[in-house]
Amino acid sequence: MAELLVAGGGIGGLAVALAAAGRRHRVTVLERRDEFTELGAGIQLAPNAFHALDRLGVGEQVRKQAVFIQELRLMDGTTDEVVNAMPLGAAYRERFGNPYAVVHRTDLYQPLLDACRRTPQVELRTGATVTGYEQGTERVTVVLTGGDRVDGDALIGADGIRSAVRAQMVGDGEPLVSGHTIYRSVIPMDRVPERLRSNSVTLWAGPGWHFVHYPISGGRELNLAAIKDDGAREAVTGWPTPTDHVLAQFPDIGSRAGRLLRLGEQWKCWVLCDRDPVSSWTDGRVVLAGDAAHPMLQYAAQGACMALEDATHLGLVLDCGAEHLPQRFTDYNRARAPRTARAQQVARAMGRNVYHPAGVAAKERNAQIGALSAAELYEKVAWLHDATP
Repeated sequence: MAELLVAGGGIGGLAVALAAAGRRHRVTVLERRDEFTELGAGIQLAPNAFHALDRLGVGEQVRKQAVFIQELRLMDGTTDEVVNAMPLGAAYRERFGNPYAVVHRTDLYQPLLDACRRTPQVELRTGATVTGYEQGTERVTVVLTGGDRVDGDALIGADGIRSAVRAQMVGDGEPLVSGHTIYRSVIPMDRVPERLRSNSVTLWAGPGWHFVHYPISGGRELNLAAIKDDGAREAVTGWPTPTDHVLAQFPDIGSRAGRLLRLGEQWKCWVLCDRDPVSSWTDGRVVLAGDAAHPMLQYAAQGACMALEDATHLGLVLDCGAEHLPQRFTDYNRARAPRTARAQQVARAMGRNVYHPAGVAAKERNAQIGALSAAELYEKVAWLHDATP
């Protein structure tokens, strides 16, 4: 079959490699770092992610470390009142065909990496930073830092929000800075008082901020993420941040949420970025996937889910020889772009209209969302959680 090159060895890149190898293609994954590893903290996996993971053959391994959540809970962050909660038990699983779970990012990444290492058709190459590509009618050449070149039948750019492949293909400059700063911490669960623990994803919505927490690592740790609409203008990635600074950003947080926030330690901050949706992710024998194609804000909890969907959809269309790859990439792009663009826009809208309103707008949000039944909440998310390639 074909020789495929994948730029980027993150969650999306490894998932793409597995999907392509499942169609008997030979795949070389080019990772810029010196080892295959995943940084970060908690990540939410809706049923659409598990649909994809099962197709990739790693669903059961991810489930072993996952925490299966009982409800998604929206709280008023200043009054400590429950706005509404979407139950995720038997009725939800029957409706969507899979559970809703949370994991540490490494507990998602490692099963994908282990599966790639077990797959003879997949070669994992580190220290390989992709800077661009050249292509003819039948082959693609990837250019690496230092001038090294790697040839293949096609290139899949899964190299993230600052993708070099996207920069050459789309040319839309730097990512868009959202003006929101996120502070992250992971703490041992045994530091959390029993009365503050819950098997839920809990989001406290305040004026210009929100705070979310949930158990990860099989319940052994608590993931904390506090987001402030602070007008940040420069991208920041993983800066260590003093606890006093974090607490000072949320002076009007309610008593219960505040107790949890004060438990955080070794905080790091990022300034959230995304890009505007684009309709075309293909250039002949080159195509984008994951954050390289459709980077989105975290507010819909769908970034990794969309990358996994991309991979499995590519797996569906790559049942072909090298000569048909450009057309199959076009088919994949046409099928995926409307859905991922909608997810990008919904993520932005959730930050504006659900998580950060103040005053009268916050009261209207509470009334509107609070009036929804479980069945109505399911219908709100059905287009997202229910989808399969």
